[in-house]
Amino acid sequence: VQLQASGGGLVQAGGSLRLSCAASGRTFSSYVMGWFRQAPGKEREFVAAISGSAGITYYPDSVKGRFTISRDNAKNTVYLQMNSLKPEDTAVYYCAAGAAIYYGDYANLNKYDYWGQGTQVTVSS
Repeated sequence: VQLQASGGGLVQAGGSLRLSCAASGRTFSSYVMGWFRQAPGKEREFVAAISGSAGITYYPDSVKGRFTISRDNAKNTVYLQMNSLKPEDTAVYYCAAGAAIYYGDYANLNKYDYWGQGTQVTVSS
């Protein structure tokens, strides 16, 4: 599986961005898809995840209510809609795919098998 993330950019605080992640391969719908982010000098952290077919989602408290993950299995694409952006959301955002991840492990980056190249999101104050 190859993943290509896009949609990052510069936005003012309070603004919105939508990230996209296009995946190759015929079994996209079987993968759990996740978004992670990494700010300079910090560890990569979990942002959102969605299950393969049922579309069950999971978010950390830091983005719950502001970010929404969705997927279009017909287009092999997962999205991250980010609203009410804050300067602390500034990071490189990565999409990831995992073949067999239990719901309780969605936030564990070590459970994901494939990673995209990342897209920069910068939120100015």
